[in-house]
Amino acid sequence: MVRVVFGVLGPTVAAGDSGDALALKGPRHRAVLARLIVARRRVVPVARLVEDLWADPPPGAVGAVQTFVAALRRVLEPERPPRAPARLLVTDGPGYALRTEPDTVDAWRFETALATAADLPAQQALATLEEALGWWRGPAYAEFADEDWSRGERARLAELRLQAVERRAEAHLALGRPADAVPDLDAHLTEHPWREDAWRLLALALYRQHRQGDALAVLRRAREVLTNQLGLDPGPRLRHLQSDILTQTPTLDLPPNTPAPPHPPRGARNRALGSNEPAPKTSGPPHPPRGARNRAPSPIPPEPNTPPPPTTPPPADLWTRAAKTYNRTVAKGTRARLESTVGLIRNLAVTGGEGLAEARHHRTAAITAAEEFADPELTARVIGAYDVPAIWTRADDPSAAEHIVAVAERTLAALPAGPHDTARCRLLATIALETRGAPGPRGPEAAREAEALARRLDDPALLAFALNGRFMQSFTRAGLAPRRDAIGAELVELAVRHGLVTYEVLGHLIRLQARAALADFAAADTHAATADRLAERHELPLVGVFTEWYGALRLSATGEPARAEAACRAAAARLDGAGMPGLERGLLPLALLCLRLTHGLPPDPDPRADWGPHRPWAEPFTLIAEGRHTEARTALHALPEPPHDLLYEAYCALEAEAALRLDDRTVLERARTRLRPAAAELAGAGSGLLTLGPVERYLTD
Repeated sequence: MVRVVFGVLGPTVAAGDSGDALALKGPRHRAVLARLIVARRRVVPVARLVEDLWADPPPGAVGAVQTFVAALRRVLEPERPPRAPARLLVTDGPGYALRTEPDTVDAWRFETALATAADLPAQQALATLEEALGWWRGPAYAEFADEDWSRGERARLAELRLQAVERRAEAHLALGRPADAVPDLDAHLTEHPWREDAWRLLALALYRQHRQGDALAVLRRAREVLTNQLGLDPGPRLRHLQSDILTQTPTLDLPPNTPAPPHPPRGARNRALGSNEPAPKTSGPPHPPRGARNRAPSPIPPEPNTPPPPTTPPPADLWTRAAKTYNRTVAKGTRARLESTVGLIRNLAVTGGEGLAEARHHRTAAITAAEEFADPELTARVIGAYDVPAIWTRADDPSAAEHIVAVAERTLAALPAGPHDTARCRLLATIALETRGAPGPRGPEAAREAEALARRLDDPALLAFALNGRFMQSFTRAGLAPRRDAIGAELVELAVRHGLVTYEVLGHLIRLQARAALADFAAADTHAATADRLAERHELPLVGVFTEWYGALRLSATGEPARAEAACRAAAARLDGAGMPGLERGLLPLALLCLRLTHGLPPDPDPRADWGPHRPWAEPFTLIAEGRHTEARTALHALPEPPHDLLYEAYCALEAEAALRLDDRTVLERARTRLRPAAAELAGAGSGLLTLGPVERYLTD
């Protein structure tokens, strides 16, 4: 059998033993191959391949996929006898898998090399990393950059490549070759200026070339970039390096694995990064000349009459003292106070209940105050700082959302592109989030622009915010649960890699919804349990509201209506006072109506219930129950286009069910057209709250 190797660190290619490239034919053939490589030897169902290859699958899409696979098999296994089973691109159950060995895919070899280098001596690690980085021919899966199915893998591989560049610089430093590290790090930071570890390594490499001034200049530049573009202070490793360079700490010149001598006095280490203050004098001996630095100095004696360190007050007192000090020292009405307030509002929002309601109110006031300064950059920072993860696709305060979008649009128009791309990205993501469920092209357009900017800026927190906006705009039609599942998967991976806990929770909740829609309750259970565990650890009480409603949905979907009804009522009680009126209002009567319809029970809708925004879809059932069929038909024909949100399929199924009971063919045709793309899903289960059973049942009826 001819051995085939695959390359995805750049455009997708395949080659035989001789090294000659194999003719993979057209772009869809390459897309099928690349999609199977992304799956890492796992089966990809044909239905998923169709979804991934076409935004709007044509008639005969399944047959086209089979044709692509047959053509690929002829190229990959040219010596396979007719009708003999394939050994490489195999059929397995509902789909296909590429059962190639781990060392035949350059991306997989790269991961192995990076992991191996971590345990090797510096010289061998450097050689391993140099070879592995040489395998890159461009961005991973280069020709599929805009495909949903490739984004998570592309982002993961890009992050690993950045780590490899930085580990190569560390190896150069460990081998005493700082001059070799500088050019690569300079180029690396030009493309990826948010990499704190790269700034640290570059400053250290310059210092070890006796370029102390250049090293300090690099650290000042790092502060400017991180502060101006991200609104962040440099991390502790950068701050400590600044102090160590200013005091010429001997450990900076020590080879690896050398025990560190004692640190200098605390006063010399606590100056903020970017300060040009001279180091305070101590009673210890002067530092040795640079040539003598590798000899461990004698310990520095303590300063005489040094007072003992202060005792730490309890956390509650710390908060009170800090708030009083801030209120006393920072003038009212200043930009600094306004921006600090937004940070507090953001933290308040995730506490739920009263905190969330108050955060919404104060956020609107802060945005209005920011705009009064006539400073677009300030307004952009105030709007964009509220990157609170959002899972529900209806605004809790529509008028406030409309106001925020209007201010964001005005600010966006006032900010030029280029220097303010980070701020523009946050504004666009905010627009995508705040136009959730609204008709029109602006929301999806803003989501796409925000995501593209975030990926170009290579900023993980910014990308997570943009992906949240993209999720909010992923309800333009039925049947998009697989697309949302991919968004959730990328969010989880991104958040785990970069410590973005609230977005990690969001990713799990999105995947819970998507897997429930696809009737994959084993996976949905796992995501619910993980979200609950993270919520408990990080004090995020609102998460339990959604996982408890999911529990009720699961009971309904698995044939336990009595227990499901009790669970719905318990979940609704927990939702009371959670500060989410856009979710709470009318949800319990809607869930109970769906539960009864799913299990063939009389709908029995309560006409006196507060149905909230769901009333138009409940009204036909109320009228049918009262025997008023003519009025029910009128109400059915008056139904608006369902909002493009998490209840889209549920509303369509309710419309279909009412039309069946009234034998209204016109409405049945309309509902069938809307529901057909979701034929493989459970109606309404994508909400994570309720279900009306398989969509296929409505299509069949």
